[in-house]
Amino acid sequence: MLNGIELAFEEIGSGREVLLLIHGHPFDHTMWQPQLRPMACLGWRVVAPDLRGYGASAGDDAEKVTLETFARDLLALLDHLGIGQAVLAGLSMGGQIAMEICRLAPARVRGIVLAATFPQAETAPGKQRRTATAERLMKEGMAAYAAETLPKMLAARSIQSAPDTAEHVLRMMRETPPAGAAAALRGRSERPDYSSVLERFERPALIVVGEEDAFTTRQDADRMHTLLRHSQLLWLQGVGHMPNLEQPEAFNLALSESLVQRLA
Repeated sequence: MLNGIELAFEEIGSGREVLLLIHGHPFDHTMWQPQLRPMACLGWRVVAPDLRGYGASAGDDAEKVTLETFARDLLALLDHLGIGQAVLAGLSMGGQIAMEICRLAPARVRGIVLAATFPQAETAPGKQRRTATAERLMKEGMAAYAAETLPKMLAARSIQSAPDTAEHVLRMMRETPPAGAAAALRGRSERPDYSSVLERFERPALIVVGEEDAFTTRQDADRMHTLLRHSQLLWLQGVGHMPNLEQPEAFNLALSESLVQRLA
C-alpha cells in the first residue's frame, strides 16, 4: 500500500543502476515489454509500475489525478524498494510524469528518457478536449475510443507490418479502467509548463520522437534537445507515438549508448 493505493509493478534485474519505466495513457506497464529483459541483461535493475488507476494498480474515487499525484506515487515506490536514485524513462504522459519528478525531487533522478512527449502546459482548447474525452469514456467505456485512437498511436506501416504490436496496443487501451483514464485526463489538463525544469536539468538525457507521431512534433523534439544541455536526440523515420514498441531495437540501442555508457 503506497499513498493509500495498491500499486502493481514488475521488477527485473539486480544491477546497481535503476531504470524506472513510466507508461503513457491509456496503457499499462506491459508497453515496456521490449525493454524489460534487454535492459536487465545490460546490468540494470528495471522497475515498471502500473500507474494509479491503470493496469493492475488500484484507483480511487477521485475525479481528477494530477501528474504530481502520479509522481509522488512513484517516489513512494522508489522509497519502498530502497532506491535512492533512478533513471526515469517516460512515454507521452509518462514523460510528463518524469518531468514532474524532476521538478519535485531532482536529486532522485540519475538521467531521463523522454519519448513522444513535450514540456508545454495544456492549451485552453486542449483542456476542453481532455474534459470532453473524460466524460465520453465514463459514458461509453474504452472500446470505441481505443479503435479510433490506434491510428494515432502507431504509424500506419507499424500497424500493417506488426499486427501483434497493434493488437497489444489496442488491448491495453481497451482494458484500461475508464475511471482511471478519465481522472488522468482531467488532471493532466492542469499540468504546468516544464520548460524551466528541463533547462535546469544537468544529468544525461535522451529524447526519442517518431517522424509520424500525431502528438509530438519535430519542433517539440528540437526544443527539448535545446533545453536539455546534456541530451541526445533520436528522430525515428516511419514511427508514430510509440517508438519503444515500433522500433524496439533502435530504442534499446539508444538507451544503451546514451545512458548506460554515459552513466557507467
